[in-house]
Amino acid sequence: MIAILHRTYAALDRAAAPVLATAARFTFAAVLAHYYWASALTKLDGPFSPALGGYAQIFPRQMEAAGYDVSQLSAFHTLVVLAGSWAEIVLPALLILGLLTRPAALGMAGFIIVQSLTDVIGHGADAETIGAWFDRASDAVILDQRAFWMLGLLILLMHGAGPLSLDRLFARRAQPRPGSNHG
Repeated sequence: MIAILHRTYAALDRAAAPVLATAARFTFAAVLAHYYWASALTKLDGPFSPALGGYAQIFPRQMEAAGYDVSQLSAFHTLVVLAGSWAEIVLPALLILGLLTRPAALGMAGFIIVQSLTDVIGHGADAETIGAWFDRASDAVILDQRAFWMLGLLILLMHGAGPLSLDRLFARRAQPRPGSNHG
């Protein structure tokens, strides 16, 4: 009886992985992609021109100390704002397409960690915004909501993009065909 249960659960695990991966990508597209794209557009005046808002969002304390004069910040600050803004555009697009899904999911997870730390340390998020786990409230922006965001990314990191993805298409094309001579 136990062996039958183990075989059944193993089959269920194999069947669930592509469904979970596809659902995670769909959920990311439906819930977070527009959020990140809209955020990126507030940080850019042009493709290689950070907006004042980008500096203020990413480096709030440094901007306040500089009197919101961007010329007092370094090239490093400019590169970080550009890289962060472009990451908010490129990483969601890769996840939606299912292209380089695992590295993109890892990049988005890192981005969310940095975003959360910036909200807490740089912007001084209050206790209600940060929230607490294992409490009766489930609506805190940082610990509650972003835990679910990370769960979806973890599914993509562990299972890949799923069957409806460019990763799967390219993997199939890279496989040698029976009867072909590849050296």
